[in-house]
Amino acid sequence: MKLPIYTLSLLLIFTLNLSMASETTSFQIPRSEVVEIKDPKSQRIYPLFIKLPKSYVRNDNKTYPVIYLTDAWYSFQVVSGATRYPMNANKMKEAIIVGISYAKGSRGDSSRVRDYTPSHNKAWKQQTGGAQQHMEFIENSVIKYMEKNYRTDPSDRTFIGNSLGGLFGTYILLTKPALFKNYILGSPSYWFDNRFIFRLEKRAGIKNINANVFIAIGERESKALESSYEMVNDAKTFYKKMLAWQQPKLKAKILIIPEANHQTAFPTTAIQGLHWVYSK
Repeated sequence: MKLPIYTLSLLLIFTLNLSMASETTSFQIPRSEVVEIKDPKSQRIYPLFIKLPKSYVRNDNKTYPVIYLTDAWYSFQVVSGATRYPMNANKMKEAIIVGISYAKGSRGDSSRVRDYTPSHNKAWKQQTGGAQQHMEFIENSVIKYMEKNYRTDPSDRTFIGNSLGGLFGTYILLTKPALFKNYILGSPSYWFDNRFIFRLEKRAGIKNINANVFIAIGERESKALESSYEMVNDAKTFYKKMLAWQQPKLKAKILIIPEANHQTAFPTTAIQGLHWVYSK
């Protein structure tokens, strides 16, 4: 039996698609690469996940803002995907995205607990209190590497951190605020070490802060709903403290995300925070 030309064409296309599918490699984020940076103080090695904007190659003279992320294995994929459409549609400023991963040879949880916490807490089995050293590593190694090897705008850096990463970002804001222009702090773990961050805020001597600070948290991150801590109230308290600093160059916003909990709030935090600081 002879098949019609149309049917034969469909069979050919189907066969070609199957052949192409069998040859397809695993998906990779476009224009991305991984480099490894050593912390000279600890000798630990941290992979950086780096994604360049779509226009980077064809604009030889243009510099770009840089978005620095903690918890890279999770956040890099989320932020890369969430920003693709608004950046490509020219609704958001294009930026280089840099995810700072966990130290090689360490479990992710132990690496982040050590690096993102601002004080030593003996109640924890894991090592804590490495925020100062990790901040210095980011400043002296990660940022310097990016500014030496890529066309970055040193005046336009954004920090994004979630949970303990949000706590770490707050520590940077209180101790070296000029390191970043924008801070996007998701579900910050202000409960850590009996709310140490509020004790630090009292003695920090807040002055000359020129930054945009966006705090977001899921409405269900409270004891009355799903959380073991009063994270929503803590976020509101820190936001009010920022307003009380009376810093004319400080711009702050808080977003309580409806129906979100600690596990689901971050994607909204990231894209809404970036829209707030980078929308055109």
